[in-house]
Amino acid sequence: MSNIADLIEAYILRQLAARQDGKVELRRTDIADEISCAPSQISYVLSTRFTQDKGFVVESRRGLGGYIRIVQIPMKNMVYQDMLEKIDEETELPLVQSMVHYLLKHQMVTNREAALMMQFVVSVYQAEHITPKERVHLLKSMIMTLENFS
Repeated sequence: MSNIADLIEAYILRQLAARQDGKVELRRTDIADEISCAPSQISYVLSTRFTQDKGFVVESRRGLGGYIRIVQIPMKNMVYQDMLEKIDEETELPLVQSMVHYLLKHQMVTNREAALMMQFVVSVYQAEHITPKERVHLLKSMIMTLENFS
């Protein structure tokens, strides 16, 4: 039998899955009544299993009119944003190549797209007439384009 934390997590995930927009607003008392648990157990699950690094934003207000608002952030967006933050004038070619490999490994791009990206990245680093600032702009443009078309 699953423990209470697993049951609470499953309940919240079911509620999220039932929504098209990836947002749900719940009440602790409703969850506690449904699962027969204490509200503090719900708080524990929210703070450990619905974190930002796992792709969730949780807004909570306690008390009688209290609620829990959970928004699921698409993981792809987080990956792209992380990559954008890592690209600067000091970023070296192997790091950018590893980003392309990561995207391919996690099926965020096809083999063909990865090959094109790799050729572009290598060309940008080898071109003597491109300044580091221009290189950053080109690389970030590539990542933002991917993010917009995902």
